[in-house]
Order: sequence, then C-alpha cells, then structure tokens
Amino acid sequence: MDSIKAVIVDDEKDARDVLKTLIGISKFPYHIVAECGSLVEAVSKIKELNPDVVFLDIQMPKYAGYEITNFFDKIEFEIVFVTAFDKYALQAFELCAIDYLVKPINRKRLHNVLEKIIAVKNDKKIVKEYSILKNSMHDQFNRKLIIPEKTGNRILSLAEICCIQGSGSYSNIFLKNQKKITVSKQLLYFQDKLPNDSSFFRSQKSWIINLDMVERFNLNKGDIFFTNGLTAKISSSKSEEFLEQIESEYPNLVKGI
Repeated sequence: MDSIKAVIVDDEKDARDVLKTLIGISKFPYHIVAECGSLVEAVSKIKELNPDVVFLDIQMPKYAGYEITNFFDKIEFEIVFVTAFDKYALQAFELCAIDYLVKPINRKRLHNVLEKIIAVKNDKKIVKEYSILKNSMHDQFNRKLIIPEKTGNRILSLAEICCIQGSGSYSNIFLKNQKKITVSKQLLYFQDKLPNDSSFFRSQKSWIINLDMVERFNLNKGDIFFTNGLTAKISSSKSEEFLEQIESEYPNLVKGI
C-alpha cells in the first residue's frame, strides 16, 4: 500500500504532537510531511509538498481553518477538520471535507477516518487508471487509417503499414505481412490523412515510410530497409531531416554500407 502524505495544521504544538503520535501508532501507512502552526504556513507547504490529506484545525489566529478555500483555485487534497466544538462538523462537510475529528481525539474515531481516507484515495486511483485506459483505447482507435475501396472501406491500423508508394493516381500500401493493397488515391491523400505525430515520414516524392519499421538504411544509394524485408527509397534532399529524426528517436538503427 502506498504511503499517504499528510500535513497537520494547528496553532497549538501540543495538539499537533498528539495527532502526529496517534497517526504514527495506527496500522495505516501515513507519512506526516509537514506540521504547520498557521494557515498561511500550511498553504505554502501544501503547494510545495502536494499532500494527500490535510488535518486542519478550525479555530486558529488570523485565519480560520475553513478559510483554506480562499487560497486555492481547486482543492486537490482531502481535508479533515479538527475542532474542539462539534457544531463545526456541519460547516466542515459544507466545505467538502472528507470528515472531521473532535478534540480530544478518540482513537477509534481516528481509525475510521484514516481508513476512510485510504478507501477514497484507492477509489480515485481506480477512476484515474480507468480514465488513462479509456484514453489509451481512444488513441489506439484513432491510430487507424480508412482505405477507400470499390467494395467499401477497409480500416487499417497504422502499425500494420510498412510504407506507401505513390504511382500517379494510385498508391500501393505495403503491409507488415508483405501484403500489398493498391488504392486509387494519390500519395498526397495519405500524407494528409496520417496524424502529424505519427511515425510516418515522407522520404521521397513517391514514398511515405513508417520509421518504426525501419531496420537499416543506406543514404548513399537512397535505400531504406524494413524489418519485413521490403525496401523503399529516400531522396538526398530528405536525408538530413531523416537522420535528425532517426538519431533522436531511433538511435539503434544500423546504417547500410
């Protein structure tokens, strides 16, 4: 279980020490990253340390704990208000606090609060991971190319495409499995359709190549060799741009002799 970063904010040192000790002897993996005696000090530490939870005393000089919302555009951490007066509990929840503790702190009550924080953090982690997975799947779906054919449209994954050769009004799409698909579209059509951040590179007026599939190259002869045995061409005017991309993104490629 990942450690939970916590900040304790209370103008009374004894109160901070008690809470720190009680959290320390709990079975939960909490790490107190800062102890602050004022809200102003706490705001600075929170912005610096990015804690998971802030245990925040409500009654403090100058600024009350519930005024913390005035210092942040968005609260990205959990808040547990700590108060000597139970009447503040309702106000705590109105400020979207995850929970509250009443002084003197009851150990069983603290145990429940600490457990609740962990459960909420885990739920948020699951939601975040799901969101990342969903976005990844969306990106993978978008990494496809629609090929117009007489009988309909063929959908190809960009990872399947080795290179595309233009030939007048037609283009030949060479796939990873060495299969060739001939389409009645000029090469410019595919150049416009391919994503700008993809691994495809216009190596010559008649060729678009997939850099991810390049195995070696010989710029003197203008040859690009692919992992599946196919060969494409590169013009001398494109050599410098090709080398810059290759050396920065594909340093292990071998130059042909």
